[in-house]
Amino acid sequence: MIFRQERTSNHPSAEYPAYPPRPSARPAPAQRHPGTATGILFLLATLGCVAALAATYFFFVRTTTGQFIDESALVEAVALSGTAGKAATGFLDWLPALSVVIATVVVLFVTIVRRRWAAAGIAVAACVGANVATQILKDLVPVRPYRGVETLELNSLPSGHTTMAASAAAAVFLMVSPRWRPLAGFLGGSFAVATGVSTLVNQWHRPADVVAAFLVVAAFMLPAGWLIIRTGPRWNVWSGYGEHWAASRWWVALPVILGLAAAGLAGYSLLKVAPGQEASITSYFWAGTSLIVIAGYLATVAGVWLFGHAARRTARHDARRRDATDR
Repeated sequence: MIFRQERTSNHPSAEYPAYPPRPSARPAPAQRHPGTATGILFLLATLGCVAALAATYFFFVRTTTGQFIDESALVEAVALSGTAGKAATGFLDWLPALSVVIATVVVLFVTIVRRRWAAAGIAVAACVGANVATQILKDLVPVRPYRGVETLELNSLPSGHTTMAASAAAAVFLMVSPRWRPLAGFLGGSFAVATGVSTLVNQWHRPADVVAAFLVVAAFMLPAGWLIIRTGPRWNVWSGYGEHWAASRWWVALPVILGLAAAGLAGYSLLKVAPGQEASITSYFWAGTSLIVIAGYLATVAGVWLFGHAARRTARHDARRRDATDR
C-alpha cells in the first residue's frame, strides 16, 4: 500500500501556508530595555565631567592667565552693580527657598501620582550628593596660589547657589517622562544659567565657580539618570521629538541658538581687550557671562540628547522610522 503525502497548496486561497513564517531572531526595537546600550555613554559623560571639573580648577585657579580672566570678570561686575545688582541680590536671596519649593512640588507630584518611588529616591539622593560634594570641595580644594593677580585667596569653587539651583532643576528633569524632558531641560537649564549669572553680577562668585558647579551637578545626575532609566523601563518610553508640544525640537534648538550667540559675544568681548584696541571696562565681564551661558546650555543640550537616546522607543516611533526609510 502506498501512502501519498498531501502537500499544502501555495495558492493564496489555501487554508495554511506551505511554509510557516520563521520567528525573528532579533527582538523588535520597541522591546529594547531602556539604558541597555547607552550605559557606556553615561559612563563616558560622567568621566568627562570629572575631567572638565579638574581642568577648570587647574586653569582658572592654578594659572596666571586663568586667574586674571576670572578675577577681571568679577571686578568688572561692579559696573553693573546698580539696578541689575539689586535685582540679582533679591533673586539670590529667594533662590534657596525657590529651588527647594519647585523641586519638592514637582518631585512629590510625580512620585505620588505616577508612583515613581524608586526614581524619587535616586533623584533626591543625587541632588543631596551634589550639594554635599560642593561644600566638601570648597573645604578640601587648596586656596588660590599667588600668581601676581590681586584676588581673594579663599576658595570659592564651586558655587553653592548655582549647585542648588542646577541640582533642583536636574532632579525635576530626571523625574518627568521622556516627552517632557526637552521642555524641562530648557527651563531648568535657563534657571541654572540665570542663577550663575546673578552670582557674578552680585560679585559672589567668579565665572569658573559657576561652571564648576554645573560640572559637579552633571557628575552626580548622569549616573542617577541612568539608574532611573534602568529601574523604570515602563515609563521611560517615548515616540521621539514632535510627539508632544513639550517634546518639540525647538526646546533643543533654543539653547543651541543662545549658546552660539554667547560664543559670538565672548569672541567679540575678548577681541576688544586685544593689544591695540580701545579700552573697555566690561569686556571680561561679558566674556565670563558668555562662558556661563555656553556651559549651562551645552550641558542642557547634551543631557536632553543623551536621555532621549537612552529612553525606549514605542512601536509608533519604529513604524514612523520604517515609513520614512521606505520612502
